[in-house]
Amino acid sequence: MRDAFIHVVALVVLAAPLRAQDAKEIVNRANNLMHGASTYSEISMSITKPEWSRTIEMKVWALEPDYALVYVTAPARDRGTVTLKRKSEAWNWLPSVQRVIKIPPSMMLQSWMGSDFTNDDLVRQSSLVDDYTHAITGEGEIEGHRTWKIELIPKPEAGVVWGKLVMWISQDGYLELRTDYFDEDGVLVKSFTGSNIKLFDGRRLPAHWEMVPANEPGKKTVLEYRQLRFNEKFDQSYFSEQNMKRVR
Repeated sequence: MRDAFIHVVALVVLAAPLRAQDAKEIVNRANNLMHGASTYSEISMSITKPEWSRTIEMKVWALEPDYALVYVTAPARDRGTVTLKRKSEAWNWLPSVQRVIKIPPSMMLQSWMGSDFTNDDLVRQSSLVDDYTHAITGEGEIEGHRTWKIELIPKPEAGVVWGKLVMWISQDGYLELRTDYFDEDGVLVKSFTGSNIKLFDGRRLPAHWEMVPANEPGKKTVLEYRQLRFNEKFDQSYFSEQNMKRVR
């Protein structure tokens, strides 16, 4: 009996780090599926607020995880606006005033283009894989997909803006179907959900995404992916302040 008890305890102790490692691997696989090493995408972003709504069309080039270039193609008044991310730094090119403006760290939580996405969301300054600890805390179902529920807690040394994330990732393909963002007090701030699974360059991914702030009725931002291609041919030199002014 004593030997059996010791054996059970050993299995529990050994399973705990394995479970944590499994959670990190699930998040890593979901992240790699969506982003790849390099991508080109065309996205429509619709912003809805109680008093107004607008739609922005954009092209996005990304070299994961450190470089991204976002070029606004519509509406006409915003056409040519560019956001550049290089590692932990970001800039905006404003064609109306012919100026490049660096985004300071103090503005990373401010809205991007009036949407429910912040500058930090856009440039993904924090890493879901490296800056958090991960644990599977349950299972569920979203639109017919069995999911893992994974809790992400920021590491003490990580300079992240969220107090906690909770992700639901499908067990049938590592699809990120929902992420809840919590502040340092554990209060839900917003939720990001993916649906309408389509095939993009050989990968099954959500084409429709919604960012909905908590406790703000009538507000949301919707992303519709028109194109998404992987393993595009560009390097770090593409993501320069000079290229912000001439990319199309």
